[in-house]
Formats: sequence, structure tokens, C-alpha cells
Amino acid sequence: MKYLFLFLSYFTIAQQTQSVDFKSSCGKINLNPKEKSISGKVVYEFKVVKPIDTISIDAQKMSFESVLLNGKKINFQNTNKQLQLISTFKKGNYKVEFDYKAFPKQALYFVGDFETSGNSTIPSQIWTQGQGRYTSNWYPSIDDVNEKVVFKLEIAFDNQYQVVSNGVLKSKKSQKGETVWSYQMNKPMSSYLLMLGIGQYDIYLEKSKTGTPLEMYLEKNDAPKFETTYRDSKTIFDFLEQKIGVKYPWKVYRQLPVRDFLYAGMENTTATIFSSRYVVDSTGFEDRSYTNVNAHELAHQWFGDLVTAESGKHHWLQEGFATYYALLAERELKGEDYFYSKMYESAQQLKYASRTDTIPVLNAKASSLTFYQKGAWALFVLQEAIGEKAFAKAVYSYLNKYKYQTVKTEDFFNEIKKVSNYDLENFSKVWLEDYSFNTQKANELLLKNKMIQLLFQVEVLKKKTVAEKELFFKNILMSDADFLVKKTIITQLKSEKWEDKKELFRIALNTNDVKLRQQIAISLPKIPEDFQIEFETLLNDNSYQTQEIALYYLWKNFPEKRFYYLTLSKEWIGFNDYNLRTLWLSLALSTANYVTEKQPLIDELIQYSSPRYEAITRENALEKLIGFKIINEEVLINLVKATTHHMWQFSKFGRDTIRKMLKEEKMKSSFEQILPQLNESEQFQLNRLLKEL
Repeated sequence: MKYLFLFLSYFTIAQQTQSVDFKSSCGKINLNPKEKSISGKVVYEFKVVKPIDTISIDAQKMSFESVLLNGKKINFQNTNKQLQLISTFKKGNYKVEFDYKAFPKQALYFVGDFETSGNSTIPSQIWTQGQGRYTSNWYPSIDDVNEKVVFKLEIAFDNQYQVVSNGVLKSKKSQKGETVWSYQMNKPMSSYLLMLGIGQYDIYLEKSKTGTPLEMYLEKNDAPKFETTYRDSKTIFDFLEQKIGVKYPWKVYRQLPVRDFLYAGMENTTATIFSSRYVVDSTGFEDRSYTNVNAHELAHQWFGDLVTAESGKHHWLQEGFATYYALLAERELKGEDYFYSKMYESAQQLKYASRTDTIPVLNAKASSLTFYQKGAWALFVLQEAIGEKAFAKAVYSYLNKYKYQTVKTEDFFNEIKKVSNYDLENFSKVWLEDYSFNTQKANELLLKNKMIQLLFQVEVLKKKTVAEKELFFKNILMSDADFLVKKTIITQLKSEKWEDKKELFRIALNTNDVKLRQQIAISLPKIPEDFQIEFETLLNDNSYQTQEIALYYLWKNFPEKRFYYLTLSKEWIGFNDYNLRTLWLSLALSTANYVTEKQPLIDELIQYSSPRYEAITRENALEKLIGFKIINEEVLINLVKATTHHMWQFSKFGRDTIRKMLKEEKMKSSFEQILPQLNESEQFQLNRLLKEL
């Protein structure tokens, strides 16, 4: 029966798509952070092109009142997944309006504690994520990407907060402690791109070369990090608009970081949301730059938002294009060698992944690596084959012809055929329909770059002794060769005897290249005594990641100097996830006689594991607390709380860690004792894990 139900569902969706055209939607929205609910009045205008007796609007676990069709009451059914309008719909134009309320479990997230936001480390925010989660969890909408609608949202919220949605801000009116924000799109879009972003932000304004307003948001306390977070944003925008050849298709472009975001970023129409982990200072920028995510999400405004893949099978038309054009933007900023190094790295990933991953690009179940990186490789191969001018002409024609519509791979190919007689059938078989990666063709294109030629010379020497290749490696390490080549040398030397490679490592360290020095740190978990002083210089590097690696390895290798290392790093904080601070606390607590009063340090480390902090900070702290066996009732409670978090990576970490701990009999009783202190969902998760025993 399940298969019959699925068939009927798809049939119903297809029938509605052919019969009904939703034109516009206006929503007047209210949010209640205390009860984590959303409610409001929604109006849809639509046209019936073929008679139909039931029209469905996707709505997950919502309640409805005052459902009116053209101003009159209408029969409706709430299936808990859809609002079904039941009537004899003849050809013509209609307007349906209704009130709704929902308590979303996904797609809309309340982060922080709005009641005690002044005492919380996580500023209170509300944000949405429609792709893969369904906007219909928070706004009655059409989940089918092929249905594109012009949206207008009015959002009422506490006037201490900035409210962001799609389109142009038409008005902003204050009333009784609230502000009503009115946003209007001027062109249609798929509902998965509808968004809300609410937080206490400052706004930084720029304009693109062609006059598009660029709004960049940042929490007030992060003002000193503005330049490093948004570095090159305007340059990237101007480059992509020129390179793609089609003017940015919307009236405004906004970017805002949010706490505990599910992914790196999301390209909602006119407004990209990205993870706050990319809010960095000049030191953090070396390890965690927003540049690539910035360019990738912006490219989606054309590839995904302007033209949208009609189904998952053609998802590469979004992710492959966004990945490729982001790399082109980075090539503009960082040069040819950087571009080719990234193409080489993705080629290596794809080559090894294809040994076990047998799902090709043209398959809705393909992996992210396939959609993103192999999709980008397919475009690189195609552009090199037909020439940059022909490729650009085809892309221009493709975007203009299908703007504000949905597309399939054949549509893009049809535009390629107009500018070239390239064998697209064979191209599709090799790059889109075959799961294997064409390493031979990839190498042929990569070897056009001199840096890659040098890299291949290094790789050929893998089985040679250090003595046989030492002079060659020395010359490269002392040259201005790309980091990738030097990194490959250090990686190749990793398992060699210290006496054989130490001179090369010293040369690499003395280059003062931050990334290369970090590679040295990674490669020496066991630090030779005659390299200790030189290794210690890594503690001063302009990289929080290098400092973290160096501090831990030095502490571990040289117990007699632990006091010195800890005193030196006592004030370190690190990224906004407190990576250096949590490491320092765990090392200080594990160093005999370093502190006389351990409790304040224990309390601070446990605090970082609590819901007052972002998931990445909590996970860092919990890993260190458990790894160094600093475990009490509060730590266990915080660990269980992780299992109910909306970020699947963090909730999985919580579950997996508890499973490991429960292998010890005494831990079972410790977990059982905290059950009364947990809320209902936390109790459910812990009981389920206890029953697995």
C-alpha cells in the first residue's frame, strides 16, 4: 500500500501543477519566542487553468482558522501535512486567505534565550533553512520547486531586533514596542528560498559597480571583525556579475551570519545566511575564511535562485555551477595556481571516492561531493573543450531564456549546441552518467599549469629515498612554489626517519609561510628533542589552528616545560568557538600542581559545554571534559542535552559519545541518576540509548 500511496501523491502533485498556477503570496507574520511558535494571516492568489476539485497547500503540523475563498467560507481539510481546499474550481483567478499557527520542529529555529538574552553567551536569534527542510514547516507554501511565487512578508517583532526577509524593504513601522517590517519580492521564486533572519545586528552598506545595494550584517560585539569577515565581498560581487554576463537578477543582496547554522551557508533569494563560525579576526582568517562560501552562495543567486533545477536529478545545475564560479572568483583574487590547486584536490577526492561511491551526477541520490565537485569538474572540462567565449555565450543565453523558471540538464545542453558542435552525448556519459572519475582527462587539463607539473614531479619521487630527492625538495621549499607543492613534500616525508628529513623540515619552518608551518605542526605529533626550540616558535604563529596543535603537542612531549607553555597561553581564546581556551583549561586541569584551586577552571570548562554556548563550543568542551575524565553530573546533563540539538552533527556526537560511555557499567547508573533532571525529549533520547545495552 505504501507504493500505491506514493504513486497517488506524485500523481496529485503533478495534476495540481498542470491545473493550478500560484501567482503571489502575502503573509502577515508574528513570532512568539517564548513558546517557539509562528502565526499569521496568509493570502494566496492563483489561477486555475484546468478544472480541479481539490487544491493543496503544503503545511506541516499547522492549525487553521478563517479559511476564505474569494471572501467566502470554503470547505477544507487539514491532513497535518497539507491544507486541502475543497471546491469545484473552474478556470479563472482566485484568492484564498486564512489564519494559521505552527510550532516548527525544523526549518525555523529559535536560538538562545529571548527572556534572558542579556545573560546568555549566544545572542538570541531566529532563522530559517528551507532547502532540505521544507519551508512548509513555518509558512504554508508549495514545496514543489517548480511552483514559483512572488512573495510579500510583513513581520512584527520586538523593536530591539533587526528583521530580514526576501526582497526590498518597503516599510518599517514601530508600534507598541514592536516594529513591523514589510518585505516585497518583485519576481517569482521557489518557496524553499523563502527566509527569515532575526537578530541584534549592525548593518554595513556598500554598492556594487552596477548599483546593487549590498547589505552586510554583523552582531554588535563583532564590529572589529567586519573587514576580515566580509573581505573582498564587493570584489566578488562585481567579478561574478561581469563573469556570468547577466546582471544580478534581484534588487538587493544581503548577508547575515547566524548561530548554530546547519551548513556553511544558504543562498535564500536576495539574502544569504551563513554560519557564524566564519565571523573571524585577522588571525582566524588564515584558517577559516568566508571567501569561498561567500562566492559560492552569491553564485547561487543566478544558479539556483534565478534558474532552479526542476528535480534532484539535475541538482548539479545549481551546486556544480556555484562551486565552479566560486573557484573562478577565487582565481581572480588568488591567482591561477590557487585555482589549479583546488581543482587538483577535488580531483583526488573524486578519484578515491569513486572506488566506493557508485552514484553518478545525474541522480537525485548523488553525494554532495559528486554534485558540487564533479559538477564543477564537468563545467571545467566543457569550458576547456568549447572555449571560454562559447561557454560564456551559452551560459548567458541559458540564464536569460530560463530566468525565473525551472530547468533540466537538457535545457543547458541545448544552449551549448547553439555555440558548438561538441559531442555532448559522450560528455554526458563520461562526466554526468558514469560514477567513475576520468583521471586521465583531469590530469590532461591540470598539466596545463606549471605548478601542477612541478607537483607531479614531486609525486613521482614518492618511493625514492630522502637522499635521492633532498636537493630537489630543498630548492622547491626555498622557492616561491605554491603551498600545495610544498605541502605534498612535507606529507611525503611524514613517515621518514627524523635524521633524514630534519633539514628539510627546518627549511620549511624558516619560510615563515603560515600554512606550511602548520603542516609541520600537523606532521610531528612526536617532537624530536633537537627540534623543540624551533617547534616552540609555532606558538606565536598568526593561526589559531596552528597554535592549538603546537600547544597540545608541546605539552604532551615535554612534561618538564608544561608550566611554561600554560603560562604563555593563559590568555588565549582562539576562534569564536573558544578552541584555545577550552584546550588550555583541560591542559591546566591535567597538569599536576599547576593550579591550587581547580574548581574555577572546572566550572569554566563545564560552562562552555552548556546550552549558553554554540554547538561547536559545546562539543569542543565536552570532548575535552570526557577525554581528560573531568566528568560530573552537570557534564552528563550537558552531554544528554546535545542529543536533542537541531544540528545533526552535534546531536550525533552526543549519542555516539553516550554509547561509548555506557560500555562502562558504572556510567550506566550515573546516567540513570540524572534522568529526573532532564526534560521530556532529553529523557526520551537517554532512555532509548540505555535500552540499546
